[in-house]
Amino acid sequence: MSNKNQIMQPALPFAENALEPVISAKTIGFHYGKHHKAYVDNLNKLTAGTEFEGLPLEEIIKKTADKQEHTGIFNNAAQVWNHTFFWNSLRSNGGGKPSEVLMKKIEESFGSFDDFLKELTEAAKTQFGSGWAWLVLDGNDLKVMKTPNAETPLTMGVTPLLTIDVWEHAYYLDYQNKRPDYVTTVLDKLINWEFAANNLK
Repeated sequence: MSNKNQIMQPALPFAENALEPVISAKTIGFHYGKHHKAYVDNLNKLTAGTEFEGLPLEEIIKKTADKQEHTGIFNNAAQVWNHTFFWNSLRSNGGGKPSEVLMKKIEESFGSFDDFLKELTEAAKTQFGSGWAWLVLDGNDLKVMKTPNAETPLTMGVTPLLTIDVWEHAYYLDYQNKRPDYVTTVLDKLINWEFAANNLK
């Protein structure tokens, strides 16, 4: 029986095998079924009986960010949020080009769609160790940023539009140490521009 105060793991927005052959069902099984689930379970254990129990996930993240005594709670909460956001940043038969409104914004901010793709790819490839590459809205401008470990743009006063997970568990079963291949293939075939455009509103 679930406690109504607990954070629940949202269902995947696609079937486990929907992203094949780019990301295998086996990877999704481990990534969503083990890693993401573990963050949810750990978060619920760490917040039980504390001031954070029963709070919405984003509030927990913002209240524990940069507080050393709450690092464990922040890391697990942020990873729950980051992973949920990542699943929504992907779709089968994704990739291609974004809608007119988002495309215009990308061209205004980066010069061209190709320049933007280059910058996002580079951020994802060069994030040292574990972390994330993001497209965010900062004021009126779109920006690419990368964050290490569990860090998230949610705490930085910007609006995330999409993300690519570059933790090894996101790609190692399928691509081994070839992170650049994983990043370019995800952008080319799976990225969910519709989700990004909806976050722009």
